[in-house]
Amino acid sequence: MLIVQKFGGSSVADPEKVRRVAGIIADTYCEGHDVVVVLSAQGKTTDHLIEMARQINERPSKREMDMLLSTGEQMSIALMAMAIERMGLPVVSLCAWQVGLETNCAHCNAQILRVDVDRLQAELDKRRIVLVAGFQGLARTGDITTLGRGGSDTTAVAIAAALHADRCQIFTDVEGVYTADPRDVPDARKLAEITYDEMLELASLGAKVLHNRSVLMAKRYGVNLEVLSSYVRKPGTKVKEVVKTMEEMKISGIAKDLNVARIAVIGLPDEPGMAFRVFRALANARINVDIILQSVGRDGTNDISFTVPRSDLEAAREAIEAYRDVLGFDHVNVDDKVAKVSIVGAGMMTASGIAAMMFEALSDAKINIQMISTSEIKVSVLIDEAYADRAVQAIHEAFFR
Repeated sequence: MLIVQKFGGSSVADPEKVRRVAGIIADTYCEGHDVVVVLSAQGKTTDHLIEMARQINERPSKREMDMLLSTGEQMSIALMAMAIERMGLPVVSLCAWQVGLETNCAHCNAQILRVDVDRLQAELDKRRIVLVAGFQGLARTGDITTLGRGGSDTTAVAIAAALHADRCQIFTDVEGVYTADPRDVPDARKLAEITYDEMLELASLGAKVLHNRSVLMAKRYGVNLEVLSSYVRKPGTKVKEVVKTMEEMKISGIAKDLNVARIAVIGLPDEPGMAFRVFRALANARINVDIILQSVGRDGTNDISFTVPRSDLEAAREAIEAYRDVLGFDHVNVDDKVAKVSIVGAGMMTASGIAAMMFEALSDAKINIQMISTSEIKVSVLIDEAYADRAVQAIHEAFFR
């Protein structure tokens, strides 16, 4: 069996943790499996490198940032190789350019184009444990690139897909995927299985277990994912196309996202094409919009409210203000003290009253809803940031008590 394993930065943060992870890898190898391991940079290494760069140059080029940040993963694979060598097992560490992980040229947020498996397969044929630097790639120009947030997860899934691996294990600091973040809800339940679509929604809505890019790739190529802990030896959560769940399990999880802000464009002329012009301005600024609400027209005007990532708030406001003369609105209101709380579950498609249960839980907890967004397997609400944790707890009690 061919197994691809990925370990995040917290799992390899210090020598003791490196040795523990080396033990997990060695056990898998000694069970007779072929093993490819993708590693992130140790602990806060990437943050330290970013800070170091800012001390030298407040606005460094993205190309040079990629050159710098890619060194963190290279350090991880070298140290892990040394730990496994000391155990007497055959091992080799490889950077992305040695693996043949080709990306586009979008520095700091590159997309994987292909993985050349020849070197990987040659090393596996020699019965070596193969350690691969996550997060990094190589553009056709020959320049090093990085994959952006969650890049090591994406590296692992891409390699698993290219090698047709039997399993791709993502090791984290939690034991799997839970019905809510255990740090917010102590009695959250671990799920044995979850669908790609449910995991993709949770990842997109703020759950920090997997990055949405890696889940989307796993779904596209049918990669068998498992999320499990690097600290305890227990089965984790399997992410797959179809899962077996109890019929009364209407939702699979609750997610909280604090990286959200609300913008309201007030007093837009009530005429065709205004919404298009507003969101075209945002699209031109490459700003993603989530929840959208348009008011009923009054006195020849209406209002449009929408949410954006909090990190994009100022850029979004500037993009709208730049079109004030074209749009003819009165003013713009912004609020960065909001949070998005969502429920996700494939069971929503066949069960009625799910949204009502969620809204009742929030009502009982005296939490006001500002905006609502729905899809086949998701209901999201925008609320005051101060009540986010209380909302998650109240909703969890309503569905999982």
